[in-house]
Amino acid sequence: MSKRASLAISLPALLCASAAVAQSSQAPSNVIDLDTITVTAARTERSTAETPQSIQVLDRAQIEEQLKFSPNAAAALGKLVPGYSMATQTVSSASENYRGRDLLVLIDGVPMNTPLRDVSRILSLIDLNTVERIELVAGASSLYGAGATGGTVNFITKKAADGKPRVTVNTAVRGFTQALGRSLAPEASVTVSGKIPDGIDYLISGSARGAGRTYDGAGRELPSDGLLGQGGGDRYKAGNLLAKLGYDLDASKRIEIQGSLIAFDQDPKYLTNYAAPFARPDRTQLYTGQNVVEDTKSVSLRYSDSDFALGKLSLLGYYNDIKKRFNYSAFSYPYNSQVYYSFNPASPTSPDNQTTLYSQRGGVNLTIDTPLDRILPGAKLTWGGDLNQEKTWQTLTSGQDVFTPLKQTTSAAFGQLQIPIGERITLRGGLRYEYFSLDVSDYTRPAAYAAVAANNAQGYQSFVLPALNVTGGKFDYKAWTGNLGATVKLSESSEIFGGFSQGFALPDVGAFTRRAGISTAYACPVTNPNCLPTNRRSISYASIAPEAQIVNNYELGIRGSHGIFKGSLTGFISTSSKGVTFDQASNTISQQKERIWGIEATGDIAVTEQLTIGTVLAYREGRYDTNGDRKLDSALPNNRIGSPYRGMLYGSYRFTNGMQFRVEGEAFSDRDVATDLRGTRNRLKGAATMNVAFTAPVLEGEAYVAVNNLFDRNYQNPTATSVRNLANYAWGRTVTLGFRKTF
Repeated sequence: MSKRASLAISLPALLCASAAVAQSSQAPSNVIDLDTITVTAARTERSTAETPQSIQVLDRAQIEEQLKFSPNAAAALGKLVPGYSMATQTVSSASENYRGRDLLVLIDGVPMNTPLRDVSRILSLIDLNTVERIELVAGASSLYGAGATGGTVNFITKKAADGKPRVTVNTAVRGFTQALGRSLAPEASVTVSGKIPDGIDYLISGSARGAGRTYDGAGRELPSDGLLGQGGGDRYKAGNLLAKLGYDLDASKRIEIQGSLIAFDQDPKYLTNYAAPFARPDRTQLYTGQNVVEDTKSVSLRYSDSDFALGKLSLLGYYNDIKKRFNYSAFSYPYNSQVYYSFNPASPTSPDNQTTLYSQRGGVNLTIDTPLDRILPGAKLTWGGDLNQEKTWQTLTSGQDVFTPLKQTTSAAFGQLQIPIGERITLRGGLRYEYFSLDVSDYTRPAAYAAVAANNAQGYQSFVLPALNVTGGKFDYKAWTGNLGATVKLSESSEIFGGFSQGFALPDVGAFTRRAGISTAYACPVTNPNCLPTNRRSISYASIAPEAQIVNNYELGIRGSHGIFKGSLTGFISTSSKGVTFDQASNTISQQKERIWGIEATGDIAVTEQLTIGTVLAYREGRYDTNGDRKLDSALPNNRIGSPYRGMLYGSYRFTNGMQFRVEGEAFSDRDVATDLRGTRNRLKGAATMNVAFTAPVLEGEAYVAVNNLFDRNYQNPTATSVRNLANYAWGRTVTLGFRKTF
């Protein structure tokens, strides 16, 4: 049985559940056993019954089920988490979001985002073979720092097994039925763990996978860079390595060191044709850039003491060294209308028009969970602080900076108080203060070639943006955030929850300095590319006035289990009054007002001991202020909302001989709304697909076959399409054969 902690249900599911519950007395063996689930949503372990936010926990069984279909963590979240977008089916998570906002990604509590230059290549490269469970907290939160305006996901890796070495092997090969030989994608993972008697426990895991070509449901090869500069899902090699060593100093004290490596190397064959009606390989232009690369190293050291004088102590130190090289792309109006300039109008794209992002981030997190039983029985205070420093820079292939090198030091303190009122009510609230000190170096933005729409034979007018001096300096800014909520126990296995919480996002400082002066006010004609007068050849970063965006989250829900049913229903509203998007016309951060709202629902019913059915449903929509009058006059663009209605219905049947069959039906709706005062519409088309998987015990292990997009539907991926408002088609039918065994 799954242990999903935050589940929600639609009205039809509720009716089904009511009928099933009425029969539960006649079939007691079908009753769902809902274990007590603890999560780290409050920086320390708490049961979901004490957490006044929507919580979802995907356990190891659910993770293994989704690994049969795809090794991509984003694909699993897109199916099982109602607030998360559909995956792009590429290495990039561009336009993937949680409740229309940013998702903070943690691995064992270590943040993996790069806030000074927000880029979207995290989830797809996490090795799910090493993950024991996935904890998701929906809604804005600041307990782990910046970035969780839509929610937080924490990938908890496996713990070492006691005793002699234990080995788990998972191998699989995937392919598209449209061209099986050209699309084969093999993968393998090996995990070894154990514990030396009265000594060190260890876990070492390594995995490798590759991919050939990818195809849509019409049999057309998909592009290697359909999202423009982000990386694709074809022609790559990827690998992961995780090592953990732990030692129990005594019954209460433990020290653990952990290191990981995430590697990715894509070798595209063709550039991408971005001309309408859809993105596709341009077979007339071979790819001439360097390979697309990911090289992320992370190390952490954790000390914990459950018998500390002030309660439970956790001290975490970490360091990330991140390198991300993106695709080379050529000028192509209108989707790639700005490129670094070669100073050759006939071939305007610089051969160095390919960038690599570097980020080095280290920090220390202190958390103390102090019981306050002497003051009020059952009360607890969780408090502590964070200190981290990040250095981020991005260069062209030539080594020239594309934005000013940045260095930021962040310090924070927080306190979270939990108070029980009687036996049924738990209150929780807290505050966090964050202070940022930012160093912005001087630099010269490289010359660019750009185009705007024009009534001529080409359909556009080109111009040059001469090199521009960007003056930096030292800046500081701060953010206060808070939360207040409550849970009310209805029974031993159900509760109502709700409250208010805040999170914050930092300005994308790197995006500002990279785009400094990217407007017609700083433009020159192609025939006179250095026309700017002396007093307009520089711009100051001080004009940006950096300030954190505060997001307010309000939600109310019910969750729990009864008889053969478990689930919950959650409604939310998310608001903000300031943005984090750079406005090229004014050289400032946009200040638009936003509101997002929605309903999230999932549920499980154990119909019999063998048969379980469930559903994941979601609705969300949002509006924003497009002209500064503080009125919500337009719908948020598709890259924030995507398909408003999404859902999955699934069933799993386990035979008495150990075989298991699972079927999943996925569907999402159209979206066709005006996203500005001009009435601009970029329609997303809805679709429905089906996936199936069959598992059987073989050689004391588990063999499986899975089919995605069973009927080979040809449809547009809504998330990938919304990145540039250019149609990107989804994967056609894929088949996976695999084998998993532990010995």
